[in-house]
Amino acid sequence: MGQGMAMAESRKRETKKDRPRNSGDGKLGTFLGVYTPTVLTILGVIMYLRIGWLVGHMGLGSAILIVLLANSITLITALSFSSIATNIRVGVGGAYYIISRSLGLEIGGAIGLPLFLSQALSVTLYSFGLAESLRIVWPEIPLQFTAFVIVLLVGWLSFKGAKVALKTQIPLLMLVGISLVALAWGAMSRAPAGGIPPVPPSGEVFFWVAFAIFFPAVTGVMAGLGLSGDLRDPSRAIPLGAIAATLTGFGIYLLVPVLLVLGAGSEELRGDTLVWTKIAPLGPLLILPGLWGAIFSSAVGSMLGAPRTFQALLQDNLPGRSRGMAPEQTRGLATGFIISIVISLSAIFLGGLNKVAVVVTMFFLTVYGAVNVVAALETLSADPSWRPKFLVPWPINLAGGIGCMVAMFLISPTASIIAIIVELALWLALSRRERTAGWGDVRHGAYEALIRWALIRLARRPMSARNWRPHVLVFVDDPERHVSLVRFAEWFSQARGVVTVCKLAVGDLLAGDVDVIGVQKEIQESLDREGIIAFADVNVVSDVVNGITGVAQASGFAGMESNTILLGWPKEKQQMVEFLRIMRRLERLKKSMIIGRISQSFRNIREDTSRTIHIWWGGLYQNGDLMLLLAYLLARNPFWRGARVKVISIASNEFMKTQTEQYLQKLFPEIRIEAESEVIERPKDVNLREVIQQESAEADVIFFGLATPGRGEEESYAQRMDELSEGLGTVFFVKNSSLFVGELLTPDSMSDKKLPKV
Repeated sequence: MGQGMAMAESRKRETKKDRPRNSGDGKLGTFLGVYTPTVLTILGVIMYLRIGWLVGHMGLGSAILIVLLANSITLITALSFSSIATNIRVGVGGAYYIISRSLGLEIGGAIGLPLFLSQALSVTLYSFGLAESLRIVWPEIPLQFTAFVIVLLVGWLSFKGAKVALKTQIPLLMLVGISLVALAWGAMSRAPAGGIPPVPPSGEVFFWVAFAIFFPAVTGVMAGLGLSGDLRDPSRAIPLGAIAATLTGFGIYLLVPVLLVLGAGSEELRGDTLVWTKIAPLGPLLILPGLWGAIFSSAVGSMLGAPRTFQALLQDNLPGRSRGMAPEQTRGLATGFIISIVISLSAIFLGGLNKVAVVVTMFFLTVYGAVNVVAALETLSADPSWRPKFLVPWPINLAGGIGCMVAMFLISPTASIIAIIVELALWLALSRRERTAGWGDVRHGAYEALIRWALIRLARRPMSARNWRPHVLVFVDDPERHVSLVRFAEWFSQARGVVTVCKLAVGDLLAGDVDVIGVQKEIQESLDREGIIAFADVNVVSDVVNGITGVAQASGFAGMESNTILLGWPKEKQQMVEFLRIMRRLERLKKSMIIGRISQSFRNIREDTSRTIHIWWGGLYQNGDLMLLLAYLLARNPFWRGARVKVISIASNEFMKTQTEQYLQKLFPEIRIEAESEVIERPKDVNLREVIQQESAEADVIFFGLATPGRGEEESYAQRMDELSEGLGTVFFVKNSSLFVGELLTPDSMSDKKLPKV
């Protein structure tokens, strides 16, 4: 019982450690923390100044269709992040928190940093909008100075605390409500007796242009999500508040076009951006306060969201800690507020904010699209931890993500490309910085689902000579000492096959002689340091000989089994004898075997040095095809690019020399491998070893075929291998035991079917 309590306490400490600060300290409820900022951001300046223009140019039917399309995208987005919010406790940072915990820190940071900047710049944009709208009443008001004052006022209110700032939005919401009631009253008073009059399209504005102008009106669905760290119960408040606010905005945007058509004519709708003031009783007195309140509340919402996004980024150390500043200070909201206000004030003096506004919208849309994709991937990955109380079918989530991307390019292809390039650059920069996250993400489950799907289909496809490639299993006792051997395995795989580096530890697994997990981690770290893409594996065995056979037999699955075993040159002759005996077992398993002797001078070879690869073509044991394939794969690596591949064969007489030359000259064009060939008629007074030493003394890599010695002949064969390779560069002895012996490089289109297999 004591142990169980200790484990529970440990899990509690881990939960507290992983949870962002302030995630559960907020006192905001659903209405004040989510519904109010969201609905006020949705019911903004577009509703007051552009809906009439939209209806006047497009007609009522097309305007309603645009409203339906735009709101369907944002409604799906609201459903997506609501689903996520009912599965995890959304911490500080809102959208950034969701994306980073699902897609990883790199992608989260690539989207979160522009999101923070966009939120800060939005304060400037709304402040300029409010300053410009004030000119309706005071035409001489200085624009930049007014925007400057508005930013400071918004910053002061937000710094006082989210609850204080949001309480100021309640009267603003009432002003918006009053303006809507006034519009409805005036429209019904002016409605014609015959019902809704027809509004013919002007033909001056294309449908998607009108859609692009309207869409920013509904992009405020995440305003409440940004305050997730200040909510009393995020998992309840976010779904209820966001969906209710989105549906409220949806309903109002369907109603307002009808009211405008009832209250004004086509020409009046097209030409007067303040047509609301003409329809509503008391005109500007009831409409303008609602307009100003909507703009001001949007600025407050952005100022509340930006510092919290920055705070979450700092908690994950994405921007990097400031020198001389303690982590506790940098993670406070104060730093976020200061930086947000500085950015907002600085942007006032930049000018050209119209273009910036479009790019800002693009960043917001990439966030919305990413959240939709996250929700779709979570469902598709089927992780056991994905248990939301509010589940949305993944095709709907994915449709929302695609809709966001389409909307981006409809609004501005140029701004979309700029936003995507910026985020890709940030992702590349962040992915190069080493950092570890203390949580799992959806990528793991998505990769597993994708791999399973691919493996099932791969297993159903028959293997053919055309599809065969080396999946190399390398046995090493010390990966760092044999790093060159492992690197050759990676080159042979051509970054397509699977390379596994296995260390066999002789011992007793139950006795705990070997720290399997620790040793495996050390090997993987060593491979990563060397930049080698391979998987580390550690196996505890009773003896090495049986261990190699057992591991080779069990390595891989579902069409991705290790089919080529690579062994380093042993220090003791007896171990080479054991390797040759193992070869018989591997031959039964249809696994090829390569024994490599890496030259000491190999490490000194520079990348720009010309290289030569020699293949000694025997033609008796059907190893030539695999040797030629390995040489071809090696030569395609950037380190070996430009290497000369030369096939050398020894003939016993002039007739065999001519036959072999004709065969090789016909073979290379057919298999589309560039290689030279040389057939040597062996002098009677010179042995094979002397010929090889003379021809390949300067070659960088030499391939020899490997026969299966008879029982009891292993020791003499090992001696012969040692003699042949002595004094040469890097040497590989190759035994082809694949399922397609003699057919790996024999194409279906070869015109001469009588050519012998070698």
